[in-house]
Amino acid sequence: MTRDAARGRSSADQGPVDGPEAEAVARAVVLRLLAAAPRSRQQLAEALARRDVPQATADAVLDRFTEVGLIDDGEYARMLVRSKHESRGLARRGLAAELRRRGVGEHDAQTALDELDPEDEAATARRLLDKRWESLRGVAPEVRARRVMGTLGRKGYPPGLVARLVRERMDADGHEPWDSGVADVE
Repeated sequence: MTRDAARGRSSADQGPVDGPEAEAVARAVVLRLLAAAPRSRQQLAEALARRDVPQATADAVLDRFTEVGLIDDGEYARMLVRSKHESRGLARRGLAAELRRRGVGEHDAQTALDELDPEDEAATARRLLDKRWESLRGVAPEVRARRVMGTLGRKGYPPGLVARLVRERMDADGHEPWDSGVADVE
C-alpha cells in the first residue's frame, strides 16, 4: 500500500486538486503536520505545494490558520531558539541559519534571537567546551584545542569567544600558553 493510499488518496487522485476539495485537502494536510510538530508558515506552504494545492487556496487556508493562532512564526521561532540552544547548544549564528532554513521571516527570527542572553550563550559554550575537552583526554593539548574550536565554530560560536575559552581552559589545566591565531574579540 502506498503512502497516499494509506492517507485515503488513490493513485487516480495524484493530479492537482481544486475547488472545495483543494481546501479540504489543504486543511487536512496542515492539521496533520501541525499535530505532529510545530511548523513555520513556509514549511506548511511547501507541503501544500507538494500536494498540488493551488497557491490561492493554500494562501487562504494558511491565512485562516494564522488568524486563529494555529500558525505563529514568532512563537515558532522563540520555541526553536530555546530548544536548539538547550538541546544542541547552538549559538546565535547557528540558530539564525536554522531559522532561515525553516523559512522563518527575518523579523521573527531576529526577535527570537534577541531573547537569547549573551551570558547564557557564553555559559553554554563553556559547558560544551568542557564536555568536548574531557572527551579528548589523552590527545595533545594543541590538537584538543583545535578540535574543540572546530566543534564550537560549527555550532555558531564567535571565534573570539571560543579562543578565549580555550586559552582559559588550557591555563587552568597548566598547559603552555597557546596562540590560536584568533583575537579575543566577541
